[in-house]
Amino acid sequence: MREIIKTERAPAAIGPYSQAVRAGGFVFASGQIALDPSTGEFIAGGVAEQTEQVLRNLSALLEAAGTSLDRVVKTTVFLADMGDFAAMNEVYGHYFESDAPARATVAAAGLPRAARVEIEAIALAGKE
Repeated sequence: MREIIKTERAPAAIGPYSQAVRAGGFVFASGQIALDPSTGEFIAGGVAEQTEQVLRNLSALLEAAGTSLDRVVKTTVFLADMGDFAAMNEVYGHYFESDAPARATVAAAGLPRAARVEIEAIALAGKE
């Protein structure tokens, strides 16, 4: 059984996919980019500011699914330029200070809407 998760506190899907899906005790959050959920527009700034917005979007999406960033077990970070790794990693580290999830970081030839960073996550469902 699977449940589709939707929230206005994170950007609406810009294609044929769900914001997140809860299934088998996990929440699978689709990749988030630095869109302001209230306007649908990109936030101003570089990769650090984009990473901040991406993680705020992921947090809102996970909360809508009944879980949180604290319960994330795996993320995948997509960067348009691996030269942005240090700036992304610094912001990312503020959100995952202890017991960080497993992570892969990959360079992507192109991200939706010319984003500099996109992050997807898998989290344990529920609060415990």
